[in-house]
Amino acid sequence: MGNKAITLDEQIDLLRSRGMIISDEEKAKEVLFDVGYYRLGFYWFPFEKTYPNKNNRTHKFNSGTDFDDAVNLYYFDFKLRNILLKYLSRIEINFKTCLTYIVSNAYPKSPTWFVDPSVVNKKQISTFDEKVYTTKFKQTGVIAYHHKTHINDKYAPAWKTLEFMTFGSAISLYCALNDNTLKERVSQHYNINKVAVFENYIKLILDIRNTCAHGDILYDFAPIKSIRKGPALMKGVGESQNLFGAIKIILYMIKQVSINRYNDLKSEILKLIQEYNVRAEVKNIIQTISGLDEKDFI
Repeated sequence: MGNKAITLDEQIDLLRSRGMIISDEEKAKEVLFDVGYYRLGFYWFPFEKTYPNKNNRTHKFNSGTDFDDAVNLYYFDFKLRNILLKYLSRIEINFKTCLTYIVSNAYPKSPTWFVDPSVVNKKQISTFDEKVYTTKFKQTGVIAYHHKTHINDKYAPAWKTLEFMTFGSAISLYCALNDNTLKERVSQHYNINKVAVFENYIKLILDIRNTCAHGDILYDFAPIKSIRKGPALMKGVGESQNLFGAIKIILYMIKQVSINRYNDLKSEILKLIQEYNVRAEVKNIIQTISGLDEKDFI
């Protein structure tokens, strides 16, 4: 739309002038006012002639491009984010529990091992108060109550503190452990022998969790770092850099937590893909860009 706001009628006229088919104008206006022209632009981008080139973008659509296909791609994305979030949350909780249990029992005399230089590297400790144990953090219900009842404690013990740490902070803490055998014990809990592979997987989980939690675009998701080969991803380059590869990691990790939740997740994804595969153009994008094919979830 450039730098000038335009009305719903003008938005529809603009889309039609670029070659988009809009059969139900009133419904299109409803969707544009609900979701927004700008956000929907991410979902009709794959239908443009210059896709995937973002430079010198003409905004002209391929012949036969239907507004409803872009909307259906949007709703596929929306529903998939909501499906993944509940399983990603389960992985996050399990990881923090595992980390707390293994390290706390390795150092039973150091309940605040997360700031103990014999356990965690000094760089991590030097930024802990600033990045994690902030004034706001200490005002969190359980943490605040701990300091009220234990006025001489600078920190609450690990089993309380890690419960309220962000997923990213917990991962940083894991990576900062001095004893590599402890890292191995955590990674082996998920049947991953190489710490480097586990760190790659858990950081990918954080990456896609943030994408889902912040409502970012999912169908063309590409991990910050390519997914490493390991027990969850044995194939080549394609899967290491697309949404399907990321979902394979989620499936692998949730399977280590609960076989029932693994089966539930596969079933929910399959059902969602089948729901949107009825539209040929949307199916093509789901397969070619996201890398998702229903046969992989049966």
